Amino acid sequence: MAAYRRDLTGFLAFVAKHTGQQADLPALAALGLTEFRAYLAQRADAGGARTSTARALSVLRGFFRFLERRGLAINTALAGISGLRLPRSVPKALSVEEAGEAVGAVAALAGAPWLGRRDVAVLTLLYGAGLRIGEAIGLARRDLPRDPAAPLVITGKGRKQRVVPLLAPVRSAIESYLSLCPYQLGPDDPLFVGARGERLSARVVQRQMERLRGWLGLPDSATPHALRHSFATHLLAGGGDLRAIQELLGHASLSTTQRYTSVDAARLMAVHAAAHPRAKT
Repeated sequence: MAAYRRDLTGFLAFVAKHTGQQADLPALAALGLTEFRAYLAQRADAGGARTSTARALSVLRGFFRFLERRGLAINTALAGISGLRLPRSVPKALSVEEAGEAVGAVAALAGAPWLGRRDVAVLTLLYGAGLRIGEAIGLARRDLPRDPAAPLVITGKGRKQRVVPLLAPVRSAIESYLSLCPYQLGPDDPLFVGARGERLSARVVQRQMERLRGWLGLPDSATPHALRHSFATHLLAGGGDLRAIQELLGHASLSTTQRYTSVDAARLMAVHAAAHPRAKT
């Protein structure tokens, strides 16, 4: 909200200075493509990051849609500016050792044994099945299949369902947590609950990962979502098929999954630089 207010205030100040008149509704409706481009160019010249400029453009689009819906002002010139293409960030995965340390050590941070088992189960699920944190804490007790060999059915983004194999260590971690959980969980109750029996908050899991970073010396990128990245990266490094990984992650587009090939290529380059005799000289 603060960034939105700052971007909008900056734009209105630019309009007043650029046009030499008050940035009122008639002035906003009269702005042309040249004025909008000049505003974005000014931000770029001031050293603003491309992501910041993209956000400012998004703020303007939302602002003018708001004015149009309220019948206050209509300006179609902004539609002539295409969205800024931003570089795709490469997912930051943990190493196999770091992921194992995080899962193995998190229980020691809990205030009660059953809470420790819960945290181990959640992190094991993120790393062993590639779930998003929201998908994991959104599971109900009934979602855990009775058949140990049966997969887990996940409802992800856009209510799209996917089937994820439930590896034996993952299921074992969940059952270990359930055996100690002091609350009787019915079929419709959350699978993972907090200390008071309410649905587990994502913030609790994030906080535990923050504590693990300090305790184990993990990088700042070690977040719950990094365990999902690690799941995909380690599968790919082990020879996993890209389309199969796409299905497991629930990506709508293969191009999203292909980002992990960049991660693996970077890892191979690092190994090469460290091990090849020519790279050492």
